[in-house]
Amino acid sequence: MSIQWYPGHMRKATREMTKILSSVDVILEVLDARAPISTSNPVIKEITQGKPIITLLNKSDLSDPIYNEKWIDYFKQDKQKQTLLINAMTNESYKKIIDLISALARKKIGKNTLAMVLGIPNVGKSSIINMLAGRKITKTGNEPAITKGQQKVNLRNGIMLLDTPGVLWPKIEDPESGLALAALGSIRNTAVAYDQIAPYIIKSLYQKYPDSLKDRFKIEPLTSDEYKAIEILAKKRGCISKGGITDITRISEIIVDEFRRGLLGRVSLETPA
Repeated sequence: MSIQWYPGHMRKATREMTKILSSVDVILEVLDARAPISTSNPVIKEITQGKPIITLLNKSDLSDPIYNEKWIDYFKQDKQKQTLLINAMTNESYKKIIDLISALARKKIGKNTLAMVLGIPNVGKSSIINMLAGRKITKTGNEPAITKGQQKVNLRNGIMLLDTPGVLWPKIEDPESGLALAALGSIRNTAVAYDQIAPYIIKSLYQKYPDSLKDRFKIEPLTSDEYKAIEILAKKRGCISKGGITDITRISEIIVDEFRRGLLGRVSLETPA
């Protein structure tokens, strides 16, 4: 199952980012720490060749702390990048990010350092910008594609941030990556149905975090059949339509929502090779 969700504004945004790259000093690439590979846009890698890159593994408070450290080791292999684990909802990472930008930027006497913030939808770019600015500059939310155009933000410390729209690539070929992106909310809900996403989440939890299934959903005994597990959970949560028919759509929405809000525990969907 390949996924195509590439609205016109994303195509336009990619062209505009490419045009301005020559004046950019540093790239801030924002990834979701729960799935760093799937949330890394291959197009971004192509257009940013030669630029110093700071990779920010955001939402690290929602991902497995054991795998967080393994991902840091994984990204250290790329000498073009510096990588930080962050949680944009706190300001603990502020100094590390600012210091790295200053260290990697080309020195331009009398001019601001321009740092471009790149990433796919819903990885938390706007939250990071608001955290660095110390005030609400950009709109945030769990719906992808909130930011539609470029916006400059002066941090007043010699650094100018360039906020860009979240952009995907034209066709997501890998089914696992597509489902991971849908689970994280990086693809609009109308592009992938909840009843396709929920089995992926349940299967991932069963394989890596069975205790999370037991603790949150009280499924005993556990079943390796994700569809059967969803049926059981629907009955437990009262997702039954008229006539006693299981409301798979409703229970799937609940599973996806609770996963996105971190209610299923600290979960990593991907592990380093």
